[in-house]
Amino acid sequence: MTGVLFLKKSVIISTLDKRIKINNRITAPQLRVITDKGINLGILTLTEALTKAQETGLDLIEISPTANPPVAKIMDFGKYRYLEEKKSREAQKTHQSEVRGIRVGIDTSLHDLEMKAKKAAEFLEEGDKVRIEIVLRGRAKYLDKNFIFGRMNRVLDFIAIPHKVVETPKRGPRGYYLVVEKSK
Repeated sequence: MTGVLFLKKSVIISTLDKRIKINNRITAPQLRVITDKGINLGILTLTEALTKAQETGLDLIEISPTANPPVAKIMDFGKYRYLEEKKSREAQKTHQSEVRGIRVGIDTSLHDLEMKAKKAAEFLEEGDKVRIEIVLRGRAKYLDKNFIFGRMNRVLDFIAIPHKVVETPKRGPRGYYLVVEKSK
């Protein structure tokens, strides 16, 4: 099993190596060369850049092949590969906002409303949107809309952090709902 995993890693690394030109794979006649410490050496020919890289015992890596002239960096290829993989892992960690839901009845007590509003505030702090739904059962479906919206506003009043209504109250299958997000 470990042999298979090792094989997969080597395949991934070899495809990464094929995309990035290093040392003798670079074909551009002139390059803008940067050292591993970030010092700009200016525009050098390919042979001059390769000799500078060999003198320091590092690799010449083509960073930006589309620039004019292409940009190359003198650094260890293993370190460069590690930094690129680290960047891609960081890019995958971005938080995607979800719509979280909270259900409240018409006759929900004040303490329960406070607890639900506290949970809504936690969701908003995480960057998510919150869908607040008033569940209507039986005869409550035919109550005055202003009364129902007043009950929704009671929930909104308990939310401690600044927020704004994204979707105004709409009729849903179980009652009315609205969507709230954290205001910036």
